[in-house]
Amino acid sequence: MSYANGMRFIHPNAKIGKNVTIGPFSVIEENVVIGDNCWIGNNVTILDGARIGENCKIFPGAVVSAIPQDLKYKGENTTLEIGNNVIVRECCTLNRGTIEAGRTVIGDGCLLMAYVHVAHDCFIGKGSILANNVTLAGHIDIGNYARLGGMVAVHQFVRIGGHVMIGGGSLVRKDVPPYVMAAREPLSYTGVNRVGLHRAKFSPDAIHHIENIYRILFVRGLSVKKALATIEAEIETSPYREEITGFVHGAKRGLMKGFRSLNAAGRVAEPALD
Repeated sequence: MSYANGMRFIHPNAKIGKNVTIGPFSVIEENVVIGDNCWIGNNVTILDGARIGENCKIFPGAVVSAIPQDLKYKGENTTLEIGNNVIVRECCTLNRGTIEAGRTVIGDGCLLMAYVHVAHDCFIGKGSILANNVTLAGHIDIGNYARLGGMVAVHQFVRIGGHVMIGGGSLVRKDVPPYVMAAREPLSYTGVNRVGLHRAKFSPDAIHHIENIYRILFVRGLSVKKALATIEAEIETSPYREEITGFVHGAKRGLMKGFRSLNAAGRVAEPALD
């Protein structure tokens, strides 16, 4: 590795774009590609397999493209791919993929706040925000424009749909379908993410349509099988209906729980079955 200015270690074979700033005491290994106009803070470690897009900011203490924390990993050639306009805040740890998926992907425009951990073979859609101390196990798939609150922990192989809002401190053990809010323990449906959808320019009619689907799926107390049949019978066909029902059909880990109310004593009161 080369020794630059007495303060940085940058391998001469690393591919560094134009107008890239690299702070003191940072390390960049050989098999690394960094796009134009990036800012790399001090004490950042970027390891083999990193593929970083343009206009990204990586803050001090981050470790990018470390090998997976997976005992099955045998040194195969894999990558950690970061899109354009991504912000990685202090002390994030982002692992590259294993032979199963071959890569870990963080989409364009994502914000990973301090101390986020993204394990091997995760796919994070564009525009998503992971707040402080979010922890993703391996093989997690997150849709576009998702929002995960601080200290959310996600079990391996879980899928989280696009435009989802998950409350801080939640434990996510089951799949979370698109467009919803989720919180409580165990994780449960708490409504459609109306604010997020409004900000994303969804029409009032589209939001109402999505709410009608989730009233059947999560509020009426139906089994998933019966809820899907009811949705197909009562809700007009639309891209939203097909996306939601397709997600549910593909939920190998099962879905999070439906709506739960709290009684006066603060205990959970499950809705009666239809």
